[in-house]
Amino acid sequence: PLFAEFAFGGLAMAHNGNFTNGWALRRGLVDQGSIFQSTSDTEVLIHLIATSTYSGVIDRFVDALRSVVGAYALVALTDDAVIGMRDPLGVRPLVLGTLDGAHILASESCALDIIGAQHVRDVAPGEIIVIDRRGVQSLSPFAAVDSRFCIFEYIYFARPDSLVEGLNVYEVRKRIGAELAAEKPLAADICVPVPDSGTPAAIGYADTAGIPFEIGIVRNHYVGRTFIEPGEQIRHLGVKLKHNANRAYIEGKRVVLVDDSIVRGTTSTKIVEMMRNAGAAEVHMRVASPPVSHSCFYGVDTPDRDELLAAKLDVEGMRELIGADSLSFISIDGLYRAMGEPGRDADAPQFCDACFSGEYPIRLTDQENGNGNSKQLSLLADTA
Repeated sequence: PLFAEFAFGGLAMAHNGNFTNGWALRRGLVDQGSIFQSTSDTEVLIHLIATSTYSGVIDRFVDALRSVVGAYALVALTDDAVIGMRDPLGVRPLVLGTLDGAHILASESCALDIIGAQHVRDVAPGEIIVIDRRGVQSLSPFAAVDSRFCIFEYIYFARPDSLVEGLNVYEVRKRIGAELAAEKPLAADICVPVPDSGTPAAIGYADTAGIPFEIGIVRNHYVGRTFIEPGEQIRHLGVKLKHNANRAYIEGKRVVLVDDSIVRGTTSTKIVEMMRNAGAAEVHMRVASPPVSHSCFYGVDTPDRDELLAAKLDVEGMRELIGADSLSFISIDGLYRAMGEPGRDADAPQFCDACFSGEYPIRLTDQENGNGNSKQLSLLADTA
């Protein structure tokens, strides 16, 4: 969170997501005399609030948000109110809860469960929630548009015990695995999840395919997510520390591995190699998402596109690189069916699936202006 003192009092703010015109706004604010203390685009919004000509804190908040383009769930704390906001397309999640008469804002419903709070509802796309002495106020200052919730939240980022947009994440992931088994059947002896995010999909796959589900890989829970680690050497070390084969269940078996996604391919390559070293007769890989072929600019920390495996290779090339006997991904229509939809509406997709389709629902202003990830360091040097 960032904190600033204003004429109306203190303001603390944090957000999940990304402003896709944040660098352009930052440039303009620096030209007007604003002094930035961080690289966070949250600070852009603080400066926009500071320079707003409106008087009330909520009016200044809304005025600042009208300048922002992007995907975000945002929370702020003033001297006498808590404020929550979701972007108009509702790409990132935000929920409202209650505990002993107090109201709570959080990204996921599991956060409410942990403290014994009750889940009230999702904050609607484009809605501003103001919690103060008068209770909960709902404001809708932006024109209504069709929502585009991030489908990757269901695949990987949300916790499986969360209720997201009315759907249980664990149940959705099992349905994705079932669709994957129906689309890409396979003769195998055991179905092994790549833990932990691949586990629910593997359960669904094994059940539909009629293949025994086994914990063939044991995960060290003290190592974090490896695909977002900054260096290749660190990522490779992280994979080795993170997983270990359960040899007794692997040796001599035809193994189907089920994972949630393939980003750089680092984990997949090491896992397939691990299965071979444990004596697997065959190693097949099934992936519970379509190929991740485009970078996310909406708050998921995927790398530049030239580092995405699916942007460089076709499926056969990916299979050869990771060393599997076969490799298959769920289709994008199959993914949508698992979400309870008849398929993907090509004219008006029901979710944000830009990382698979390349169709970005929110304008990428900074990218269009050449201010992409690879140029952020030079921009920082210019504005320092």
